[in-house]
Amino acid sequence: MTDSPTLSTTETSPALSVTGLRKSYELGKDSIPVLQGLSLDVQAGELVAIMGPSGSGKTTLLNCIAAIDRPDDGGVELAGTAIDYGSERARTLLRRRDIGIVFQFFNLIPTLSVRENIALPQQIAGGARDEREARVTDLLERVGLNARSAHLPHQLSGGEMQLVSIARALVHRPALLLADEPTGNVNPAIGRSILQTLRDTVREEGTSVLLVTHSPEHAAWADRICFLKEGVIAGSVTQSGGPENLAPIYAELQRLGI
Repeated sequence: MTDSPTLSTTETSPALSVTGLRKSYELGKDSIPVLQGLSLDVQAGELVAIMGPSGSGKTTLLNCIAAIDRPDDGGVELAGTAIDYGSERARTLLRRRDIGIVFQFFNLIPTLSVRENIALPQQIAGGARDEREARVTDLLERVGLNARSAHLPHQLSGGEMQLVSIARALVHRPALLLADEPTGNVNPAIGRSILQTLRDTVREEGTSVLLVTHSPEHAAWADRICFLKEGVIAGSVTQSGGPENLAPIYAELQRLGI
């Protein structure tokens, strides 16, 4: 991937296309396979949840898509453009321009306020100050933290810190948001707020979201749930019944023995 303008989706290309992805890790003299030819497409404006047992490769998949890890084989395309894993600059620009990442642990800068943490990616990228400020204000309203904008991270609850990290990941309007267990360390009310924010972002901005979760209740907010087992996508459920429709998810988990 070269230093090209921000990626945009087309009618013919999925927002994200993962093809034949393989990744192993060395443990002493042994090679431990994690991803074993995994393929997955995510359309523009689609929220896809990934479920699977511990150690099945969910985080490894996100790290390969975000170009944090380099796959052993296979490829990843964003809007039809292949990720250049050989160029550190290209990988950095990819994350800066086209991908937002939310981790289970918040990774906020402790000396910056809520507003400053959210604004940081835009400040690095540049652009008109008025537009940057308006975007941060919009996101503060979206996640319900206007009254907390001047607070430092240690003055927030864990759930509030996660909402800040989500706003920060969205501030540069990424084509793709990767969220690794974003509801894992928050109470149920904040968890619902996080999922509603992700749904609203998909609907209002056309962002594609790939969400890793262990919770069927949280996966049910997605348009599609994909089940990762033995290094591949072993099954999926298209979810049209809303977040209260859990029966198809539990049925697929039982069928796959997850």
